[in-house]
Amino acid sequence: MVEGARTGGVLEGELERLLDLVAAGGLFVLTGAGLSTDSGIPDYRGQDGVRRVMPMQYAEFRATSAARQRYWARSFIGWERFRAAVPNTGHRHVTTLQRWGLVTELVTQNVDGLHTEAGADDVVELHGSLAAIVCLECGERTSRVDHQRRLREANPGFAAYLAGVVVDASQVSSQIRPDGDIVLADEAVTDFAMVQCLACGSDALKPDVVFFGEAVPKARVDRCHAALEAARGVLVLGSSLAVMSGYRFVRRAAALGKPVAIVTRGATRGDAESTVKLDAPLSSTLATLITGLEARGAGYS
Repeated sequence: MVEGARTGGVLEGELERLLDLVAAGGLFVLTGAGLSTDSGIPDYRGQDGVRRVMPMQYAEFRATSAARQRYWARSFIGWERFRAAVPNTGHRHVTTLQRWGLVTELVTQNVDGLHTEAGADDVVELHGSLAAIVCLECGERTSRVDHQRRLREANPGFAAYLAGVVVDASQVSSQIRPDGDIVLADEAVTDFAMVQCLACGSDALKPDVVFFGEAVPKARVDRCHAALEAARGVLVLGSSLAVMSGYRFVRRAAALGKPVAIVTRGATRGDAESTVKLDAPLSSTLATLITGLEARGAGYS
């Protein structure tokens, strides 16, 4: 990392190099949980890179109805708070970069849909979206809105129950997690009623997202690799790159000799492959980037 004078908490030398890379365009942009923290959605890891929450693994979810019951009870409450999140200035700045023609592929590891809400086009949701539900037995797909309605009808008193009418407040954490659920004590979910697939009757209904321990669909990965091959450089925003699903693109870019810029808080798995690294808050850094691009002219407005 180039050492330079600090301007607004950002290393000036690195910011200039970031401006150069972005202004050249042809960017494969990869975003992670750190971009959505300003929208009130926490990330999996702190700045030290240590995972703060342990999401349910795919094998556990797939194995038993009890595990799925536990997941859906937590997600039923968490979803209402999760879907209330709105795009922040960081999401909007990424949309601006795309509209200026600087981004050739926008890939997100997030499952919150906030890039699309912020006006971005053709977003590749690498890990899927919480807005859709898929049956693991027959493949039937439904919307999360409809699924949530069915869960609400099957559990009319559950939200009030968790508000403290029956369960002690110490059993419930009000903070949502990155995958849209909240933490509940096991004893708080035993009476939660499941709903079944309308097509085949199975209770193996899962949000259409890639759980930990599950593979990203090959077609999605292939599209990203093709876009990376065609890109001039890579810009990573708000990802620790701790999981291979995103880190592989940084490794591939480095192997191809393409520049890689990373902007996030704390160290990342891809720091050694980066050309530019800024340990800085995303929203304000992207605002500075937009201002710098406007100052350079070149038709940005």
